[in-house]
Amino acid sequence: MSSVRVECVAREGCRLGESPVWDEKAGALLFVDITGRKVCRWSPDTRQAQAVPVDTPVSSVALRKSGDYVITLGTRFAALKWKEELVTTIIQVDKDKANTRFNDGKVDPAGRYFAGTMAEEIRPAVLERRQGSLYTLFPDLSVVKHFDQVDISNGLDWSLDHRTFFYIDSLSYSVDAFDYDLQTGKIGNRRSIYKLEKEESIPDGMCIDTEGKLWVACYDGGRVIRLDPETGKRLQTVKLPVDKTTSCCFGGKDYSEMYVTSASDGMDKEWLSRQPQAGGIFKITGLGVKGIPPYAFAG
Repeated sequence: MSSVRVECVAREGCRLGESPVWDEKAGALLFVDITGRKVCRWSPDTRQAQAVPVDTPVSSVALRKSGDYVITLGTRFAALKWKEELVTTIIQVDKDKANTRFNDGKVDPAGRYFAGTMAEEIRPAVLERRQGSLYTLFPDLSVVKHFDQVDISNGLDWSLDHRTFFYIDSLSYSVDAFDYDLQTGKIGNRRSIYKLEKEESIPDGMCIDTEGKLWVACYDGGRVIRLDPETGKRLQTVKLPVDKTTSCCFGGKDYSEMYVTSASDGMDKEWLSRQPQAGGIFKITGLGVKGIPPYAFAG
């Protein structure tokens, strides 16, 4: 795979870049800076990013069928009108917990918005354990909680036949699979399909390609890895010039480009001087596989 190329396309200096999503209509990459409290949209044509500031840590962004976006903000599911820079709360979760926030989220093939919570971090990846839960926002704007006792709710995606839900709780160092019922959105029969090796560090965001293989960004591992969920084998590793790689998605005109977000929080001056692109957005080309378009929230 010598044709693989990694390029920093946006030197955004995100404190905690996350949740990359390709917006085909806008021909742009959406992402968030969680601790920087902004939702961003980067255009490959202008090579510029626009940002909408928000008042609370914003951890994921997703497309909405009716237009504009939905986001997870603090412990709220919310709607974002881009042009007006207007955020409207849909519903709040974790009302019994003062110290949690949403983390990663993604829309399923039926238009439901899945997102999980975690305790507020003391410093990167250091936090009170088992404070998080996994939720779904349904198109009728009701919320279901699937389970709790989560450390850092993170990457999620669905198999191509929609029968399996893939999920990462980062501090388990595992990529897990559940049986998935597309009609109801119910999940069950949890099992681990891949345990990360020491140098891969912490599993973070995740996406799937058209061959049904998973790509996982490794936080503090400076890489994305490609996994076969059937065999549990790692198929490929792509290293990046920054340690804190956080999430990945496919995008571009034919979904053949991979975009990877990164973070700079928790890095001292010396570390940042060695990795000046930390917090940037990276594009990987030449992977020889494509991704699938993101689903839009149906509510």
